[in-house]
Amino acid sequence: MTKRRKTIYIGLAGIVAILAIAAAVAGPLMSRVEQPDYKVTTTDGAIEIRSYGPMIAAEAEVKGERTAAINEGFRLIAAYIFGANTPNAKIAMTAPVQQQSSQKIPMTAPVTQQTAGDSWTVRFIMPSNWTLETLPAPNDPRVTLKPVPANRMLVIRFSGSASDSLIQTKTDELRRYAADKTLATVGEPLLAFYNPPWTLPLLRRNEIMLKLAKGG
Repeated sequence: MTKRRKTIYIGLAGIVAILAIAAAVAGPLMSRVEQPDYKVTTTDGAIEIRSYGPMIAAEAEVKGERTAAINEGFRLIAAYIFGANTPNAKIAMTAPVQQQSSQKIPMTAPVTQQTAGDSWTVRFIMPSNWTLETLPAPNDPRVTLKPVPANRMLVIRFSGSASDSLIQTKTDELRRYAADKTLATVGEPLLAFYNPPWTLPLLRRNEIMLKLAKGG
């Protein structure tokens, strides 16, 4: 074995070791926080149909570019669960962080249209041991608590850095699947991000969800 080839093998082994360590860390980080419970009724590659029960969300509406909006929304809701509430109660972190366009777009316009003036809803699903009656009231009026009814979602899962272009590609793929399977969907795509920002892109869990119409 030449010295150069040996160096390459050592480098590759180092990369594999780093990925293994990152995977070992990412798993516990995700397993330590509660995630919404759901039942998978259909699986087709990276696409699933899921049934979710009723939930409660803490959410904030934020205007601006998508990445800046989710960061601002995360900050507002994180402050709420860390004690910016009455009576300064701590609420456990959950995953994923969800983001959805609040912009109302006419049915004749492209559903993927986005502008600098977009409005986004960012939400955390509250831990299942809380109810609307027992959750503390947010101190910041920009944070609201809302019930989320039971629903069925068409979901595509993917890894990587969730850039606008990748989100667009996966959204288009999900819409094509819905059209091919004659599945009726309603509302704007719901984006879901499960990992902290330091997670390696290869190990990230991202999802795009479309709500299925009743009977769809």
